[in-house]
Amino acid sequence: MPRLRLTIAYDGTHFAGWQLQAPGGGRTVQGCLEEALGKLSGASVRVHGAGRTDSGVHALAQVAHCDVPEDRAGLPWQRALNAVLPRDMTVTAAAAVPDDFHARFSATGKVYRYTLWTEPAFILPWRRPYVWNVGRVAARLDTAAMDACAALFTGYHDFAAFQNAGSHVSGTERLVRAVTRLPPDTAGEMVWEFRAEGFLKQMVRNLTGALVAVGAGKVSSEDIRSVLTSGRRGLAPATAPASGLCLVAVEYGDDGRGRKRHLLHQPAAGQG
Repeated sequence: MPRLRLTIAYDGTHFAGWQLQAPGGGRTVQGCLEEALGKLSGASVRVHGAGRTDSGVHALAQVAHCDVPEDRAGLPWQRALNAVLPRDMTVTAAAAVPDDFHARFSATGKVYRYTLWTEPAFILPWRRPYVWNVGRVAARLDTAAMDACAALFTGYHDFAAFQNAGSHVSGTERLVRAVTRLPPDTAGEMVWEFRAEGFLKQMVRNLTGALVAVGAGKVSSEDIRSVLTSGRRGLAPATAPASGLCLVAVEYGDDGRGRKRHLLHQPAAGQG
């Protein structure tokens, strides 16, 4: 069966995450995609995603693959899917790929961005669903202290203290390539970008919670260093809300077959 690679953007506000849920468990991105693919292909189609975004988390460039019936391979998949998908999600690219491509296992890295709203006096209504309003947390965040804390997370570490319960993984060590404060698109925002080989469950939201706690003066970067070393989740600051988080890119590199490393999607700073 021909294999398709899909790049999907979605507003996660009204989704119960990426992954299919048990009956009655809520509307999911994977479920909506599979329903649309089933209508167009006339058969049941299983979709495999590059990662499982949580309830309320957004995406500019989630990547998925699926196998479709041979007699439907020639459909204009991007246009056809967008004609039947709900308005809060869209396919930004669709292409045939070799049958050894796997959205999750072929990936070499992911890029997330987390957006904070820092203006204490107001929040722009159209940004409310896509930020964490920290104006109530602190009238001012110490960006120098946050930058120092961010530097602690770069490199290869055991991030057990920044993983929430509910995930079964063989190890909690991860290579974080960069944690960077980016120029915002909108005054009143602060944007943090996280690049890594992979992330643990709610790891980016937990790292962001630590950054905000440091910026607000509730803990020091040295406190966070001790938390990281301890491996104890109970010592770390609270998890940041899902609303500010967006998956902005999935990276695919040399898979041993001579294919060049490339970035599927690299949007501008910030998120929609």
